[in-house]
Amino acid sequence: MQKDFILITLADDDEDDRMFFTEAFDELKINTIVNTVNDGVALMNFLQAPETILPNIIFLDLNMPLKSGIECLKEIKSNTRFNDIVIAIYSTSSSEDDIENTFVLGANIYIKKPNNFGKLKEVLSEVVTLNWQYITSGLNKDNFLLRL
Repeated sequence: MQKDFILITLADDDEDDRMFFTEAFDELKINTIVNTVNDGVALMNFLQAPETILPNIIFLDLNMPLKSGIECLKEIKSNTRFNDIVIAIYSTSSSEDDIENTFVLGANIYIKKPNNFGKLKEVLSEVVTLNWQYITSGLNKDNFLLRL
């Protein structure tokens, strides 16, 4: 079945970040359905629920209560059911250790949260319109960190 929209899930404990994220997609002219969860446990429960239609892209904050983004990333990558989901790390951290660690663990892209709404829309548009089949076949550290 061909879908005419992109399913997106954001896992982020910051309520304002979730609100800006969904508002940005509301303003973009891209057919998306956006779900949000506020921690890593909620994300994994959502993904593992039998009735869930799996997202195309997960935007994953690293620093969340109950279960961190790193723990979620490890769990997602260890389950073959989730192999086709693109994982975009979406964090305020610009730590080289965080970038290196998430790259090694199999995330597809690392995005430092933009500090203004216009930049946020630009970044989100860039990520959801990438040809991920092409990108993931040649994934390397140089194209892992999104710089706009």
